[in-house]
Amino acid sequence: MERDCPDFICTISKNSLKTSLLQLECHFTWTLLKQHVGLEALEETVVDHIKFVKESNITDYNILSYVCHLKNSNEEALRNLKKAEEAVQKHHPGEIARRSLVTWGNYAWVYYHMQRYEEAQTYVSKVENTYKKLSSAAHGKIQLPEICAEQGWASLRFGTNYYERAKNCFEKALESEPDNPDFNAGYAIAMYRLEDFAFRYCEEVRPCLEVLKRAVELNPKNTPLLALLALQLQRLKRAHEGERYIEEALKITPDFPVFLRYAANFYRKKGEVDKAVEILKKALALTPKSVFLHHQLGLCYRFKIFQLKKTRYTPQEEVENLIQLAIFHLKTVIDKKPTFISAHSDLANTYALCKRYEEAEEIFQEVVQRNNLSCGEKQEIYFNYGNFQHFHMKSESKAIKYYIEGLKMEKDSFGRRKCRKAVETLLKQKIKSHLGDATDIGTLGLVHNLNGEKQKAIECYEKAIALDPNNEEYQNALFELQLSISS
Repeated sequence: MERDCPDFICTISKNSLKTSLLQLECHFTWTLLKQHVGLEALEETVVDHIKFVKESNITDYNILSYVCHLKNSNEEALRNLKKAEEAVQKHHPGEIARRSLVTWGNYAWVYYHMQRYEEAQTYVSKVENTYKKLSSAAHGKIQLPEICAEQGWASLRFGTNYYERAKNCFEKALESEPDNPDFNAGYAIAMYRLEDFAFRYCEEVRPCLEVLKRAVELNPKNTPLLALLALQLQRLKRAHEGERYIEEALKITPDFPVFLRYAANFYRKKGEVDKAVEILKKALALTPKSVFLHHQLGLCYRFKIFQLKKTRYTPQEEVENLIQLAIFHLKTVIDKKPTFISAHSDLANTYALCKRYEEAEEIFQEVVQRNNLSCGEKQEIYFNYGNFQHFHMKSESKAIKYYIEGLKMEKDSFGRRKCRKAVETLLKQKIKSHLGDATDIGTLGLVHNLNGEKQKAIECYEKAIALDPNNEEYQNALFELQLSISS
């Protein structure tokens, strides 16, 4: 592709190159979108992983190169691809071409974005020629299981929007190699995260216990997997059984931060917060930039604050110290990973604990105005914002407003259920204590209607109209409800 070629020939060549690039299997064609992750946090997570898990270096350097590209650092992307190539030569000297296909695809895309089209074409050709050789040996088009698995690992790194895809990728890889330890590990992690997600958003749960047991059986020294199995047993009210896996794993890798974070999570959920803090501090000393560790520490310190506030004589100085620690860690999280929505609520609620209401309000307002949140995330935020208005700002009307905003989104989730319970309780208390007026009864009618309880909604609107006969809003709502029931 000559640089001084006529414009129309260059355009044709560029278009045909782009067509070839889109056929490649690599991070650039897997639709991994940067708006779904905090790039800084993801980069730090992968760098930490490289430091502690040598056998994953090829996968890690490939994704790191893609993250560098997303950060407009293509030279750094090339350096990471060079390291991926070196890792292939070290770990797979007998099948370098086959194991380099994703790396070469990434090379081609990076060079294309740098407008170094000849080099991009060179790597496209290397991929195409390798596939031709592999296909002729296999007598037809092939799908390589290790590439499916690499897409699965990349999908897990990019967060909740990609967990289903990750599961499908590992399933596909396992069709070819059902006993592959790495594929089983990835599949188990994807299933665990999907189950966790399903619990939070009230979706159909696909049990992952047996999948985790199978992965542990094939990877007996993989301590993060042992910890996930322990957490799953804890979720199933079998914590005593789960703790044995944590204790066993602590003997195998006492200084592996990826495992330590899960172990700390286990003890925090068990109520042993001091033990969790001790483990988290150890892990943070090893990986000081880990967003997950900072978040877990923030949650532990908040829990300790609540514990101290329940004591008869609250040691104010200790509470203040814990509040500052919680704020420091949670602020670190949202600075590094702005997409970590629950951490925003955690920080806002911590500000509210020490009466820094303006800062709490600012966080809630910023997050509720985002337009890229999932329904579940928005419902959770509205629930927390409603609680902030109710219990800290003493504004029942604003609390009701935000709880109802959460209810208006019909998708079921724990956040929506909590909004429903909170607003129903608040309105019924007001009505029962005779402080409620037609507005409160009418609002309760709206709540029942949003929950599909039409008969209860009709009764509320009838009572509200009896108190406020000229209210057109209630009359219209009642008319529409009666119409929907009779039709």
